[in-house]
Amino acid sequence: MEIAGSTALVTGANRGIGYAFARALIARGSVRVYAGVRDPASVGDKDLTPLRLDVTVREEIAAAAAAADDVTIVINNAGVGGFDTQLWTGSFDGAREAMEVNYFGTWAVSRAFTPVLARNGGGALINMLSAASWASRSDYPGYAASKAAQWSLTGALREGLREQGTLVIGVHAGFVETDLSSFTGAPKIGADDVAEQTMEALANDRVEVLADERTRQVKHALSQPLER
Repeated sequence: MEIAGSTALVTGANRGIGYAFARALIARGSVRVYAGVRDPASVGDKDLTPLRLDVTVREEIAAAAAAADDVTIVINNAGVGGFDTQLWTGSFDGAREAMEVNYFGTWAVSRAFTPVLARNGGGALINMLSAASWASRSDYPGYAASKAAQWSLTGALREGLREQGTLVIGVHAGFVETDLSSFTGAPKIGADDVAEQTMEALANDRVEVLADERTRQVKHALSQPLER
């Protein structure tokens, strides 16, 4: 897909990977990038167009789709960790929030913007997933489950949007250098690196990004026998 001249929406674009996506789109020639955020005042970059959008609020999603009716690229990046729920301890509240934001939020935004993309020629829908989409985690099972669900949804969207010509891309990465992963000292990839790989996939019509070696290893392990 041609990025130059496009109009994009990035959810959660005020920081981290979302901001890196937004800047990468600008660098590649997008003429407008909507920053879909819960608080428009949190968007300090004058190159971005703030747009109030809480992905768990139906009315805000509908209003955003009406306001950003020129969009040709949608990037579902907004997400939460839910890392406070371990397998045997902790409230389920964080896990429920992760599912509400990461899975249902992506689904709701995609559903609302599908007709917008159709009217504008098909365009592209990009979902920010995770290596955890394929790796069960006893230390944060709620987050991993939400990303597994989001990966399944991405496949369903790819199938459902094929007829209208919308390119659907799933972006998988391990730990990225953002506030969300500040709890761990594990090796991390830069947000700019994830964004640049995603732009390359978009420009070359590739449907999947495996952003780092850890993610590639996890994906490969899916074909291996299960361990006891």
